[in-house]
Amino acid sequence: MKLSFNTNGWNEFSWVDFYTMAADMEFGGIEIHDILSEDLSGKNRPFSSEQIVGTARKMREMGLCIPCIDLVCDIADESAFEANCADIDSAISKAELLGRPYIRLRAKSAAENDEGVKALMAKVLPIAEKAGVALLIETVGIYADTARLRDVLNFFASDWLAAVWDYHHTVRVAGESTEKTIQNLGAFVRHVHLKDSVSADEYRLMGDGTLPMEDFMRALKSVNYDGYLSFEWQPSWMPEIQDPAIVFPHYVNYMGRYESAPVIRKILQNNVEHTGKFIWEKDVLIQKTFSQVLDAQVEEFPDQYCFKYTTLDYTRTYSEFRDDVDTFARSLIAMGVKPGDKVAVWCTNVPAWYIAFWATAKIGGVLVTMNTAYKIHEAEYLLRHSDTHTLIMVNGWRDSDYVGAIMELCPELKTATPGKPLHCKRLPFLRNVINCESRQPGCLTWDEAMAMSAKVPLEEVHRRAAQVDIHDVCNMQYTSGTTGFPKGVMLTHYNVVNNGKYIGDHMDLSTADRMMIQVPMFHCFGMVLSMTACMTHGATMCPLPYFSPKPALACINQEHITCFNGVPTMFIAMMQHPDFAKTDFSYMRTGIMAGANCPADLMRLAATGPMNMKQIVSVYGQTEASPGCTMSSFDDPLDVRTDTVGSAFANVECKVVDPETGEECPVGVNGEFVARGYNIMKGYYKMPAATAAAIDKDGWLHSGDLAAKDENGNYRITGRLKDMIIRGGENIYPKEIEEFFYTHPKVRDVQVIGVPSEQYGEEIMACIVLREGEESTVEEMKQFVQDHMARHKVPRYIDFVADFPMNAAGKILKYKMREDAAERIKNGTLK
Repeated sequence: MKLSFNTNGWNEFSWVDFYTMAADMEFGGIEIHDILSEDLSGKNRPFSSEQIVGTARKMREMGLCIPCIDLVCDIADESAFEANCADIDSAISKAELLGRPYIRLRAKSAAENDEGVKALMAKVLPIAEKAGVALLIETVGIYADTARLRDVLNFFASDWLAAVWDYHHTVRVAGESTEKTIQNLGAFVRHVHLKDSVSADEYRLMGDGTLPMEDFMRALKSVNYDGYLSFEWQPSWMPEIQDPAIVFPHYVNYMGRYESAPVIRKILQNNVEHTGKFIWEKDVLIQKTFSQVLDAQVEEFPDQYCFKYTTLDYTRTYSEFRDDVDTFARSLIAMGVKPGDKVAVWCTNVPAWYIAFWATAKIGGVLVTMNTAYKIHEAEYLLRHSDTHTLIMVNGWRDSDYVGAIMELCPELKTATPGKPLHCKRLPFLRNVINCESRQPGCLTWDEAMAMSAKVPLEEVHRRAAQVDIHDVCNMQYTSGTTGFPKGVMLTHYNVVNNGKYIGDHMDLSTADRMMIQVPMFHCFGMVLSMTACMTHGATMCPLPYFSPKPALACINQEHITCFNGVPTMFIAMMQHPDFAKTDFSYMRTGIMAGANCPADLMRLAATGPMNMKQIVSVYGQTEASPGCTMSSFDDPLDVRTDTVGSAFANVECKVVDPETGEECPVGVNGEFVARGYNIMKGYYKMPAATAAAIDKDGWLHSGDLAAKDENGNYRITGRLKDMIIRGGENIYPKEIEEFFYTHPKVRDVQVIGVPSEQYGEEIMACIVLREGEESTVEEMKQFVQDHMARHKVPRYIDFVADFPMNAAGKILKYKMREDAAERIKNGTLK
């Protein structure tokens, strides 16, 4: 049951008083009376042109709705025709900004003027329809006679013209039975006004009067009414009761008896600042599929913004986004996608990426992420290995031509009919290709694909969604493959939903947050740490199709971003951009900095400097773990958040083991990081041997990363197991030396590797990228290390380079660097 109250009569209360009372007294909404008044819409008032968007955002953040706004004009007054048109036009503009609530209109005059009302409606209805705002005529004045109101509504037969049922007036003024009113108006009833009374001008608190409330509630049930029941009360009606702390809770308590079952109120969680809400208790696993997560957010926060792009035309509330998801889910079914089928997305962070993921997961399919840097060789491998059924793509990205690649891989497209099953020799499972940006031979456009939804009823989507199990695979992410072929990591709903939820828990995300998403969605950093963390907490996402510092800073300014995630290079690029100094970071609160070589000093600068990310956090994991295993929390001390990767997630076991014996290492001793829990992958697709090599018989995922745990249970990642250098029996961890090199003012980037040595088995080599305009020597760099670190950690070789070899995912290929160095040592060119 959705309850609201009307502000009429409570003139001594401010707007802050109203929304505070609504939240405290468990109302779902506030109905605004006389919104065009100076008190509400005057300069710098809550519904002024300067403040109205902020007011709407504040309401959403508090989980409140404005179900209806009231105009006080008399629509039956012919002499006020032009003034009424102007008022209604102004109210429509405000209603649109507030998220499309209803506008209540009244015909107060007793004049027989249905034709005048029709003329007014004929003029303003097209404006309302264009804005998506419904005009509601109240059952008062001449329209307390609901048969008369019915005739006016039937005359227009418009979805944008309906009724407010004021129960008191139809009974006390018009003398209508409840049965007669509901038969006259039926589904025209979109909003309800309630107060109790004993006569036309004697009002009572709910339940203390004689209005037949049982009849009224049965009448609403008969038309499946699911709107708001808005309480009207003016202090002047009973001067002895002037306190809203008595009147409003009485209404809430009284109406609770009409719930179809005993009232069990969902207790929403508050963020720490009590500025936002979220649904599920922190650090508790939830048994939800992705579609159930979205349904829960729509139920609690239907009008909360889910997506707001600043560079593309796509803004959706949670309710609107679910509509898009359901539409595309119907399209996928029409294209023959069955449970378990693979839908690959080869796109930047465009809206189609998000819609495709949630639609695919909803009907039991598996979304396969494709790296935007892929070219034809990598694309063919992934599409073949994953047995992709449907490919969704854009034209290309940077120097990767997706259209050229797919046309070469599938020449059959040139003669294929879009929408008909495709048969391709090189990609035998591929049946559909959708291009979101252009029309290509044999491919559906995005609009054509969406239009295919007309072939499938929505009920089929709901049937499919009900059959999806939380342990079904919903996503396949291909590991970067620094050695050998990439492996398809199979992740389940249970894996990803809960990992994203825990990440959002540690960031204290809620409906108050607006996250800029600039990390790529093809990686867990985007899909889990960003999207899923937001959507399990009702936060708003502001994606950028791709990272660029200028639009990123503009987005922070425009949308008052509270958090964003990124790799160190993104933070550096933003800090060094000319627009950085004029960017408003006052709303910024938290975010994740993660990735290889994540310098603690850079995290501290983001936390304590102008970027204002006071609650910045760190995460450690890998794709095979969905991906998070450990994480610092927003309220941890700064050194924990910058110098460690935090402690183990709840319900995830983590430890550091000796790579040779498998025994757990003592505190402070380096070893291999291993983990097990709800987050561990189902396995590698079609690679059982590789799965067995990664996950031991006891369920521990072996990360291949070197780590140490401190006395407080926080972990430090010290390097890769294969990167560890053994020089004359001494274990040397490259990350330690790399971190030290970063403190040199001339060093922009560095990678430390082990190279062959006849005398010591391995020697240390540091490959250094200098800052622009800087010069250095081998001797200077060796002396720098020798002055501050143990002698055995001084690199034998220093190599000044312009960049490092990388794979398509941007990972540095240390094995390639080792191969090249070994060859140079062998032929004498590296000394």
